[in-house]
Amino acid sequence: MPEENYEASQLYRIRHSAAHVLAEAMLERFPEAKIAIGPPIEDGFYYDFELPATIGDDDIKWVERRMKKILSQRHEFKMREVTAAEARELFRNQPYKLELIDDLVNGRVDDNGAPSEDPAETLTIYTQNKFTDLCRGPHVQSTKDINPKAVSISLRRPAGAYWRGDEQRQQLTRIYGTAWETPAELREYSARLEEAAKRDHRVLGEKLDLFIIDSMVGKGLPLWLPDGATLRDTLERWLRDIQIERGYLPVVTPHLGNIELYKTSGHYPYYADSQYTPIDVDGDEFLLRPMNCPHHCRVYTSQPRSYRDLPLRYAEFGAVYRYEQSGELRGLTRVRGFTVDDAHIFVRPDQLLDEFKDVVKLIQHVFGALGLTDFRARLGTRDSESDKYVGDNALWEEATVAIADACDELALEYHIEPGEAAFYGPKLDFIVRDVLKREWQLGTVQVDYNLPQRFDLEYVDRDNERKRPIMIHRAPFGSLERFIGILIEHFAGAFPPWLAPTQAVIIPIRESHNDYARDIERLLRERGLRVKADLQDRNMRSKIKRRRRMNIPWLLIVGDRDVENRTVSVRLRTDEDLGAMPLDAFADAAAANVEAQSQGIGL
Repeated sequence: MPEENYEASQLYRIRHSAAHVLAEAMLERFPEAKIAIGPPIEDGFYYDFELPATIGDDDIKWVERRMKKILSQRHEFKMREVTAAEARELFRNQPYKLELIDDLVNGRVDDNGAPSEDPAETLTIYTQNKFTDLCRGPHVQSTKDINPKAVSISLRRPAGAYWRGDEQRQQLTRIYGTAWETPAELREYSARLEEAAKRDHRVLGEKLDLFIIDSMVGKGLPLWLPDGATLRDTLERWLRDIQIERGYLPVVTPHLGNIELYKTSGHYPYYADSQYTPIDVDGDEFLLRPMNCPHHCRVYTSQPRSYRDLPLRYAEFGAVYRYEQSGELRGLTRVRGFTVDDAHIFVRPDQLLDEFKDVVKLIQHVFGALGLTDFRARLGTRDSESDKYVGDNALWEEATVAIADACDELALEYHIEPGEAAFYGPKLDFIVRDVLKREWQLGTVQVDYNLPQRFDLEYVDRDNERKRPIMIHRAPFGSLERFIGILIEHFAGAFPPWLAPTQAVIIPIRESHNDYARDIERLLRERGLRVKADLQDRNMRSKIKRRRRMNIPWLLIVGDRDVENRTVSVRLRTDEDLGAMPLDAFADAAAANVEAQSQGIGL
């Protein structure tokens, strides 16, 4: 559910309260432990601890049993306001709580932990049973509102977390848990976890020979193997062709740029924490690019522009680099170097609405072709209390209204989320749910009045006056690496034929059938299919088993009768046997399936 609905829900209160019960049970198991924070998160909650000893599975089982005992005893969650002095006395043996108290009363953070300039005059604490925590709430009324049979905890995820996300601070032990309103929901969630483990793109990426992460190359920098590179190339070619049909112009720009470029755009120093240290080159500073848009702005300024030139659509599969902490890296979905299917469209004001709608239609087309049909739209606006945004308020309002108008004309439902805008303008994000009902933020489209102003972009209007274009940023995939990681898990590695790195494998029964297998391979390649003849010295059954494990859509078994009749015996990766089929008929059916971008493998 959208975040604002989640935070107002009973489920959020249940999970927040369960996190406090977890902390209570942990302190009983480890009385010398130091407690940090324990928020609700998507699908559950966690709590961070500094522990006097290594925690093991037996400890987790004990704590879970103890939690359920506490939950069955109907303890009320009682809130009380206290002064800073009272809070310091209550948590005198808890250094992490004391640090939070100091930050709150000195106005460094608010009660959500976000940066703030407003000192807290009073603090709130919550007590249940024998446990008291510094907390803003909300909570359930009492533990009777939490079903013990709908709660579980585990060390199923990496159990390390740095205090306040800072690698220079203390590493804590993070205990994850989940809580639901009914046991049936917990069972359903546990089943989803099991299925998610089977679909883990890191496991499948290795099993299917798609990509590797090599320690000598570096964490968060994937190496694409031939089949993975083919998958990636297929997606790129497909989107590139779609873009060319829609009037996009390809550009290629460098992987780094002079730091002045990013100072002008505002990316440096606004996002200095996520960027790599500037590189000194002959006395000038260069930066591995965090974004492609500044480069495209300079392409725009390479020659004078007329109103007749607009809209001008520049597209690039551009590599960008972000610093991510080691503990946050995860396969393809969180990396340090990734490729954005970026495009920047420069428009006149009278073109903005139609161009924005065309981008939304393009994103919807991309998702539909890939079977990602369950999604919602989020209009990210700026947080009025934050200073991270740049530009004139009136221009922000114009941009926000333009996005809302486009959504309304397309009958696209959306919800507004303050604080989710880019630093230079509002944006429309597409939140996709995969087959496991997990949500991912993928496609995005943004309206920007600020970068054209910062780079002094102009065009000469029909009245011979110089005007400022409006800039649209868009990326249907977002990060290509992340998108492929999500696709691997969505399809469990069994891609539709048009995406499959290898679409068919020819398996001769005996060596005497190898020449016919080679002929089939040549003919099908001429039809544009990605095929391989498996001529290895193995028996037929082991070849079939191996290729099914690799999720090849079509296995073509050939023997004496197939050679004699010019047929192929077709077996699907589901092990369904379609029997013998004339070779030309298979070629026609397979090519039609691929051209139609069918989600199924039937012929």
